[in-house]
Amino acid sequence: MRQDKPGVLLVNLGTPDAPTTPAVKRYLKQFLSDKRVVDTPRWLWWPILNGIILPIRSPRVSKLYASVWMEEGSPLMVFSKRQRNALAAQLDIPVELGMSYGNPSLKSAVDSLMAQGVTRLIVLPLYPQFSCSTVAAVWDGLSNVFAGYRSMPDVHFIRDYAEHPAYIAALKASVERSFAQHGKPDLLVMSYHGIPQRFANEGDDYPQRCRDTTEALTRALGLNDNEVMMTFQSRFGREPWLTPYTDETMRGLPAKGVRHIQIMSPGFSADCLETLEEISEQNREFFLHAGGEKFEYIPALNDDAEHISMMLALVNAHR
Repeated sequence: MRQDKPGVLLVNLGTPDAPTTPAVKRYLKQFLSDKRVVDTPRWLWWPILNGIILPIRSPRVSKLYASVWMEEGSPLMVFSKRQRNALAAQLDIPVELGMSYGNPSLKSAVDSLMAQGVTRLIVLPLYPQFSCSTVAAVWDGLSNVFAGYRSMPDVHFIRDYAEHPAYIAALKASVERSFAQHGKPDLLVMSYHGIPQRFANEGDDYPQRCRDTTEALTRALGLNDNEVMMTFQSRFGREPWLTPYTDETMRGLPAKGVRHIQIMSPGFSADCLETLEEISEQNREFFLHAGGEKFEYIPALNDDAEHISMMLALVNAHR
């Protein structure tokens, strides 16, 4: 009889290996080549990607990465490894970390788990709200990895956890800490990573899952609807993305009498370029330049103890 041995695979998006133009170019090429991320026909997309986007964006993005790079490496990688180590310390089964793009790869993580005799794989993509461009890309990546195996484990795939009580509780605690430290703001802004509106029109329920998180957290905090706002950041390209856009919102709020905001990005399980540079720096500047007076960024949950407890609860539900 086959012995049952569970193992855990934590997955996040990925990051360049270094804040240099060549490393960023390699990472962006892999990321932007995924049809889940950019579904433009290849014959049209390849010349644009290789001839325009990578040569222009790679040097600029490498400088942004350099501005947030930590002594131990990329923030996303540093916090992801801490999450993996903290979760592994509370479990008696193997736990590995894999990235959809860059290193450590999904294949290296799966290979390690399989070498340890794992027969039941619990996959936890660290995206609280499902999207075809993130969670489904993990599914595709795993399928590609197992295409090279003669055998494969039972797979328990956690689609998302947008309303999980432990996730909402961890977010609530982080907001309350910020309110206690800086005072209650005029407005709490929840900024989620955007996707093309077309993806939602074609069936991606990501916008609804973001609303589910926003509504659950608003209730948990006891806030009124007019004290909370949901926006979308990090749009790319020319087609319409989910609105309202975070950057345009930041520029417009002071004219509406909003002087003090606190902003968080509940869709990010770990701080990264999009939170530390885009939100905490760029959007701070937009808000203050437009006449705002106080701006505080509430960090991602990272390796906070309550966040790890949530991961433990999700994993144990599938053991």
